[in-house]
Amino acid sequence: MKKKHLFWLLLLPFFVSSCATSKTPLTLKVLQINAWHQATAVPDAFSGLVSIINQTDPDIVLLSEVRGGNTNFIPQLLDSLKALNKTYYGEVSHESAGLISKYKIEENIKCCPSKVQGFMIKSRITVGGKTIIAYSSHLDYKHYECYLPRGYSGTTWKKLDAPVLDADSILRANRMSERNETITAFIEDAKQEIEKGNLVLLGGDFNEPSHLDWQADTKDLRDHNGMIINWDCSLMLTQMGMKDTYRELYPDAVKYPGITYPSANPSAETAKLTWAPEADERDRIDFIYYYPNPSWKLKQAVIVGPQETIRFGKVQEKDASDPFIVPTGIWPTDHKANLATFVIKKNKKQ
Repeated sequence: MKKKHLFWLLLLPFFVSSCATSKTPLTLKVLQINAWHQATAVPDAFSGLVSIINQTDPDIVLLSEVRGGNTNFIPQLLDSLKALNKTYYGEVSHESAGLISKYKIEENIKCCPSKVQGFMIKSRITVGGKTIIAYSSHLDYKHYECYLPRGYSGTTWKKLDAPVLDADSILRANRMSERNETITAFIEDAKQEIEKGNLVLLGGDFNEPSHLDWQADTKDLRDHNGMIINWDCSLMLTQMGMKDTYRELYPDAVKYPGITYPSANPSAETAKLTWAPEADERDRIDFIYYYPNPSWKLKQAVIVGPQETIRFGKVQEKDASDPFIVPTGIWPTDHKANLATFVIKKNKKQ
């Protein structure tokens, strides 16, 4: 064989490898989790939060309930992850929502204010040559009116004489919160980013169910008492064009309810996990949404947390088909979390 032919044969594997690498799509894993009082509500909760981030290895973490007495919560979280050889970026947050990322955060902005919960955190991140605008949220916890049809007050948490079974009355009470105003502000802001061609991501604890989980197929489940309710925030986001990651892959809300609250937690007393102990109060109130764009595609969505569930004030075994990632360490919160994986089409120069 001639030397020049041998030379090109020797280089061929490198060319093949280079071409394969340039065409291999990026995956982006997003974890959304409520930290429950800055990860202080159960013993060693902070180490549990670090553990589940280490276990799931997300690229972006959307955090709720990170406002409190520890103003260095985010820096301490970054340091703890760095000790595990996990490099994340983030900034001190005085809001109830926060965000950390394996990709450098080019800009952090406060947006979509709420008098009760403070601002959303809006972060600009570049992944594979694409600009991602990630919004981390924790919506108003007051007027939790999905309790009304279950016979409990959504403001005092006390048991009512009878369930409220009028959808219009329930929604009027629900709108006394600031959740719909915050989502309205988000929609206005996100539309501007979408027009620029940026990829938009939203996640957090909404403190409100999805209308997709309160339709005819679920009206006789989970103490809905026959009610069909088009909850405002999810409906507004759907009408805008945002996609609910879990419901996109698991549209059957009967077989895959995706319950995130309340979550069983072996490190906490059950009485501290339930606010309506004589009802089936379970709902999906934690979400990851994204706006469709040819540059990315949803690949996977899974619930993260203990598989056990809470019904009528008692911990019970899993009773649904939802896919789970079960934590290997301490579970830090009274919510379950969401993990969504996207495939991102890289720019040709990447």
